[in-house]
Amino acid sequence: MYFISTRGGEKVTGAQAIVQGLAKDGGLFVPEKFPVITRDEMEQMEEMSYAERASFVLAKYFDEFDVGFLKEVCETAYAKFDTSDPVPLVRVNEGLYILELFHGPTCAFKDMALTVLPKLLKKSCESLGIKEDILIMAATSGDTGKAALEAFKDVKGTKVAVFYPDEGVAKMQRLQMATQNGNNVFVSAIKGNFDDCQRAVKNLFADETFNANLKEKNTLLSCANSINIGRLIPQIAYYFSAYLDLLTSEQIEMGDEIDFAVPTGNFGDILAGWYAKKMGLPIRRLLCASNKNRVLADFLKTGTYNVKRNFYSTMSPSMDILVSSNLERLLFEVSGKKGDVTANRMKDLAKNGEYSITQAELKAIQKDIYGNFASEDDVVDAMYEIFEEYGYAMDTHTGVALAVFFKYKDKEVDEKDETPMVVLSTANPYKFPQDVLYALSGNDVKDSFKGVKRLNLLTAMKPPKALMEIRYKPLRFKGALANDIKKMSDAVLSFVDGNIVPEPTGEGK
Repeated sequence: MYFISTRGGEKVTGAQAIVQGLAKDGGLFVPEKFPVITRDEMEQMEEMSYAERASFVLAKYFDEFDVGFLKEVCETAYAKFDTSDPVPLVRVNEGLYILELFHGPTCAFKDMALTVLPKLLKKSCESLGIKEDILIMAATSGDTGKAALEAFKDVKGTKVAVFYPDEGVAKMQRLQMATQNGNNVFVSAIKGNFDDCQRAVKNLFADETFNANLKEKNTLLSCANSINIGRLIPQIAYYFSAYLDLLTSEQIEMGDEIDFAVPTGNFGDILAGWYAKKMGLPIRRLLCASNKNRVLADFLKTGTYNVKRNFYSTMSPSMDILVSSNLERLLFEVSGKKGDVTANRMKDLAKNGEYSITQAELKAIQKDIYGNFASEDDVVDAMYEIFEEYGYAMDTHTGVALAVFFKYKDKEVDEKDETPMVVLSTANPYKFPQDVLYALSGNDVKDSFKGVKRLNLLTAMKPPKALMEIRYKPLRFKGALANDIKKMSDAVLSFVDGNIVPEPTGEGK
């Protein structure tokens, strides 16, 4: 299997795509073609463990790697999760299911791929004869950063630098990153929101002087965001696994269609579902659930992507994004794999803050993906309703997906429709204890750990050990850098030189 750039003619192997992260022209790597999982293969997968299912999917894309190696990678990765089934499917009522993706080391769905990525990256380097160290650099809206830090901490031959927006993460997310242990990690806030942070990191990736300085230090640059195809492909597996679990529990029959509701910010999670559908999984529709930052919902309705709008900080901060990077991959596919068209649209976005697709392209997307948004009140109401009726507590991002599902059910499908809906739950409720507590009880507390205590009393859910330990860990990374490529470059290069800088120098200290 080869991978090609969304913006041009670059064509690389899976190993090259994983190591490189971004294409040389700034595009994202996508599979040259979509492999298919047949009905017979689906029947074989029914009896597999989750690790076996995941390795089966990975082998379809990364066929240059030994199947036994991929199986070992997945078994090692998912053994770190706190449940025997890494992705339990919870039945809420007849027709509604929650796929819990938050049982990994950092209590968020990013663990599903980032626990796998280090060994994929190491194997890719070995197969390509790469001897240099690898610098993993990522912008995060909260969850990717911690998952990358945890996955790569103290991994020989790698260093991890993570930047997050000082205005855009929850307190628990900030503490997870600021207290990160490991001798090869670096964390800094960046002044601004996530789009500012993501733009700054992308500029750093493209900076020739920065890359030349890294080369002098015998270091190659890579990424851990979902723009890396090695991050995206492992996420396809849990869509198949959810379907297979419905089969084995006799909720559906082979060939029946199901829907998925996905809380969406950077578009990677839902794109993995679209890839699963292209591979033959019987998905009727994917629900793209946006919060108050409704840029994706508006795009899916009008065909125009416009970031010239207000940015809102919400109770679902990991989705507070206006520039959804992974949408570029979908645009490339619906354009007929026209790299020049995709490149021009990305130029229009950078220059003018918007681009438009054709009506034919929009209809093709709408056939597969329904887009809508949920207000803050919608989210609270949905979370409260499910907790009050079924005793199920969810985090605020999952609440966005549930609220959009309620709108979809009311407006888009017949009341007699019985197509099962699987809502992807992307984070443990205790990552956002104050907002979850408020949604379920109306109580408002200022301290995160007081919120944890009260949420525990209300729900009887056990708080994850990984989050509870944070309270007593020392803060290693306290500062914030200005959104300035020179200051960011200097900080990262100092880190690469072996100078762990617990408090980054720059504005915001």
